[in-house]
Amino acid sequence: MNLRPFHVDLHIHSKYSGATSQRMDIETIAQQAKLKGLAIIGTGDVFHPVWFESIKKSLSKIDEGTFEHSRYGTRFVLSTEVEDKDRVHHLIFFPSVSAVESVREVFAKHSREIDLDGRATLSIPATEIADVAVEHGCLVGPSHAFTPWTSMYKEFDSIGDCYKDSVGKVSFLELGLSADTDLADRISELSEITFISCSDAHSPWPDKLGREFNRMELDDATWEEVVKAIRREGGRRISLNVGFDPRLGKYHLTACSQCFKQFGFDEAKKLNWKCDIDGGWVKKGVIDRVNELADFPEPRHPPHRPPYLKIAPLAEVVALTISSPDPHSPEVSDVWQKLVRKFGNEIFVLVDAPLESLVESAGPRFAAVVKAFRERNLRVVAGGGGQYGRLELPGEFSNVLPSPSQRKLSEFGI
Repeated sequence: MNLRPFHVDLHIHSKYSGATSQRMDIETIAQQAKLKGLAIIGTGDVFHPVWFESIKKSLSKIDEGTFEHSRYGTRFVLSTEVEDKDRVHHLIFFPSVSAVESVREVFAKHSREIDLDGRATLSIPATEIADVAVEHGCLVGPSHAFTPWTSMYKEFDSIGDCYKDSVGKVSFLELGLSADTDLADRISELSEITFISCSDAHSPWPDKLGREFNRMELDDATWEEVVKAIRREGGRRISLNVGFDPRLGKYHLTACSQCFKQFGFDEAKKLNWKCDIDGGWVKKGVIDRVNELADFPEPRHPPHRPPYLKIAPLAEVVALTISSPDPHSPEVSDVWQKLVRKFGNEIFVLVDAPLESLVESAGPRFAAVVKAFRERNLRVVAGGGGQYGRLELPGEFSNVLPSPSQRKLSEFGI
């Protein structure tokens, strides 16, 4: 056995899901995943009949649960997201094509749109979804569990309340872009659950695909190895979760949804969740929701929990470096392409490339910003009420960087 690190993003959507780019096709996803540095991608949307046929026709089967794009070498595992009757979203990973077909047959009895949208809405609760999934050899867990919309902790106060007698069938929890391990590990009921980080990408470009991912220690890039890593079996494991700083999200702090004035939880409650300036609706922030649920004032990471690296897509890091307001500008794109050509993929640049090599390739400014991300040495002005947070560079970087940028991050969907 020779365990090696593989970068894995298990939650994406196809062009057959609502509000998703028409470029989310197999060919483009496989190509962009290679540029990003992802070895394994979840297919997403396997219940959609046209997408499912595309998966079977466009990819070569490596084994029952693993598929590969012949040109780019990107591996895929069969996956989908569904919404239950309580508007909670769940991720399901499948061991085979036949399992997809069998589970779909059951769920089709409880959905009027399973043929129409890549993310099917079901009229059954979480407990039945978990039961059916596990009966067919699948893994199941809550999607983006902390987001203020369509999530487990939006609708329920505990994972047991959500999954009831089937809670033991839950194999993982997706942190989502609204949370990290520091937030989730303040809740004692989650201490034994594996956390995964995924992009929930609706477009294939590297600022969306793989914007959150997992580094898994595997013997090979296959479905069975991914399952072992999620279950922490045979030495396989997730050795690093990589994602956004939750404070950059639109709903991290409690704030007015019109003027974005931020409130303490008690103050907002006293005002009956109406802004005292303009009467706008005050949206409860993720941090206050976690405070409601938390058993611990500070995170208590169990021994199996990997580190969490807070990072942004490479285009955003480049834009921050050069104080560009647009991470998609030609200027930023030129630097991005140069770095990816030099180092092979985006993830290596952000996470693994020696800083001295980054200095040689992109200059001391860029290397200093990457170093600041890796060492958590960036100032964050938290968002709330629908307004994104923003990054600011610490004053000690003034000798290598321009004046700290005051621009907001572009919309990542958090």
